[in-house]
Amino acid sequence: MGQDKLRNMDSANTNLDLQKLLGTFSVEQGTYTFNSIDQGFINDTYLVLKNGHPFYILQRINNKVFTDVPGVMANMTKALSYLTDTDYSLVALVPTITGQSYCQFNNRGYWRLMEYIPNSLAYDSTKNAEIAYGAGKILGKFHSLLQNASSDQFVDTIPHFHDLQLRKEQFQEALSKSSHERLDKAKLTIPFVLETLPLLLDLSSSTLPVRICHNDTKLNNILFSKKTNKALCFIDLDTIMKGYFYNDFGDLVRTIANTAVEDEKDHHKITFDRPLFESFLDGLATFSAFLTAEELKSLPLGIVFMPFIHGLRALTDFLNNDQYYKVSYADQNLDRSLSLFDFSKKALSEVSYIREMVAKKLIQ
Repeated sequence: MGQDKLRNMDSANTNLDLQKLLGTFSVEQGTYTFNSIDQGFINDTYLVLKNGHPFYILQRINNKVFTDVPGVMANMTKALSYLTDTDYSLVALVPTITGQSYCQFNNRGYWRLMEYIPNSLAYDSTKNAEIAYGAGKILGKFHSLLQNASSDQFVDTIPHFHDLQLRKEQFQEALSKSSHERLDKAKLTIPFVLETLPLLLDLSSSTLPVRICHNDTKLNNILFSKKTNKALCFIDLDTIMKGYFYNDFGDLVRTIANTAVEDEKDHHKITFDRPLFESFLDGLATFSAFLTAEELKSLPLGIVFMPFIHGLRALTDFLNNDQYYKVSYADQNLDRSLSLFDFSKKALSEVSYIREMVAKKLIQ
């Protein structure tokens, strides 16, 4: 759940506004049309077409989440300078007419423009082993290309994003202030949180190598070829900053090995799919030489950690009366947390198997 759309987000942009906005970028003259893309959760995103053919992706950066827009764009630009390879598709930023990577337009927020990658699509979930393999391979490729990037060149645009100690403190504060009604609804999940926190806190305060990570590696943040199913690249690069490899690994596994939706109420539908996980590892193995022995040891609990911290954030927001994540029905944040915690439990029961598969497929 790394990123969700914030509440009360203004998304009303007229076609005329967007046409004028596009003119601030270095694009060919002409009349363009705009189709809203709803697959993402955080930014307002539009497919820009000319004569019915897609040319660009126009995106408003949500500065309620990313308060340091210059830092976000500096990180993205720096990362893209490393993410160039014949086996990795370029996410090309289109500069403004003044040569900048983004613009601020008529008090309507901060905008960037990217070239459209033709014949590509993203999946929210998959049952296809080929897609799982490609996701693992592109994750390994992404980190291989960025392994020599200096962390000093990147700013923390969301400080302590995956810091479990911070999320624990926020949860404890929410517990102390929550209404009796919400505490009563959440009472069955609170013991699992308190029981699991000590197991995972050491990962959050880790001495593992700090890497430049995507930090929001849901499956639908990967583009695939419509023709070949090949994984092409990662998108939604706002969260590129320092992190640990298990953050990216665990977050992607939770959307590969589990095909249920994030707020699934029927927990029987939440699974840890072993064949899909093994296909994912096979893909990662093609570009895994950069991983240290210590990082490899962190991966099994990393799969437990990422759904757990997302679930904890959702539960905390529920206790805080849904101040951060958008909800479409009452108790949705509670349902999200219960679903994510259920996957954490199932991943925890698979730790021995995961450790065995990591050793078999990734340790040379």
